[in-house]
Amino acid sequence: MNQTEQITRQTFDQVMAPNYAPAAMIPVRGEGSRVWDQEGKEYIDFAGGIAVNCLGHCHPALVNTLQQQASKLWHVSNVYTNEPALILAKQLIDATFAEKVFFANSGAEANEAALKLARRYANEHFGEHKDQIIACHHGFHGRTFFTVSVGGQAAYSDGFGPKPGAIEHIAYNDLAALEALISDRTCAVMIEPMQGEGGVIPATDEYLAGVRALCDKHNALLIFDEVQTGVGRTGALFAYMNSPVVPDILTSAKSLGGGFPVAAMLTSDSIAASLKVGTHGSTYGGNPMACAVASAVLAEVNTPEMMANVNAAEVQIRQRLADINDQYQVFAEVRGKGLLLGAVMNDKYQGKARDFLTAAVAEGLMMLVAGPNVLRFAPALNITESEVSEGMDALERAVAKVCQSSD
Repeated sequence: MNQTEQITRQTFDQVMAPNYAPAAMIPVRGEGSRVWDQEGKEYIDFAGGIAVNCLGHCHPALVNTLQQQASKLWHVSNVYTNEPALILAKQLIDATFAEKVFFANSGAEANEAALKLARRYANEHFGEHKDQIIACHHGFHGRTFFTVSVGGQAAYSDGFGPKPGAIEHIAYNDLAALEALISDRTCAVMIEPMQGEGGVIPATDEYLAGVRALCDKHNALLIFDEVQTGVGRTGALFAYMNSPVVPDILTSAKSLGGGFPVAAMLTSDSIAASLKVGTHGSTYGGNPMACAVASAVLAEVNTPEMMANVNAAEVQIRQRLADINDQYQVFAEVRGKGLLLGAVMNDKYQGKARDFLTAAVAEGLMMLVAGPNVLRFAPALNITESEVSEGMDALERAVAKVCQSSD
């Protein structure tokens, strides 16, 4: 393709594998919570790159950090360490329960590391028989074969041949189901403190406390997948901080890099000891570019002021959704916490979440769905009151149009 040839949405169909079906418009520039497409049309961004762009687009602190690191050191491999990786590790340890960190590039890779570590730890301390992993139906933990098998959504894991074994699934928020299944053969229980892809469903405190107790009883590790809920998304640095429990292993990605690929697995000294030299690795994990950016993200996000903005924006969005629903009666409930919220379609609009999404884009609002029945909100944590208002105005126009066409 020469430089003068026009790039359009049709170019995608010509050159890309067909596993995605992107929107007709192509974003070309972003600033804060605003995005512009090829035609110059402006959008308010409530999608955040699927809960990734926690500081919006092209945040000055991240741009400056990336430019500075780009002129110093890009990559050295894990034959060596590097200063940005060590600085970021110390930041994460100082801010959380963790004593040790492993870096990767994506949530799937962080979860892969967590699952391998749980199996390795159980093998070393209890024997080969302790290999069962328990996870939840409708969970999402990544797209590697191991993580997609643990994820509990057959649509994503079927059709690729034999799956990794010793993986069982139960209903989310159902403590009795876990109690019936867990045993001394269980090496780990992996859950999201709030299911994201599964429909923006928070775990109850009672459920989490019960899961923690059952894991302790059976010497199983509790793994929290905080890829979507972490780094300020729910109004705390990590969702576990607003719960009654502390996990044994926690995974983070998405917002951790604010748009630059980076992930981390956090755990204790005693559990991390099972990752002896050579047992696991990642070519780019701990890359100095990624770690420098993530350090800047944490410095910006982990402040009382940012968490206050997250909580204020949640209140504003919930109120506007209530106002819209009073007029149009489309939502059964609004679930979630902080700036990971889900508006659930009522009986009349079952299966039509994507209709509202499409209408919102036409009105200048980028949004997400979480399954066929939930509109998902995951805007930047630093979104302003006026930007929320502008985005909700667009959503109200979109809802009006969908309702009119349905009547």
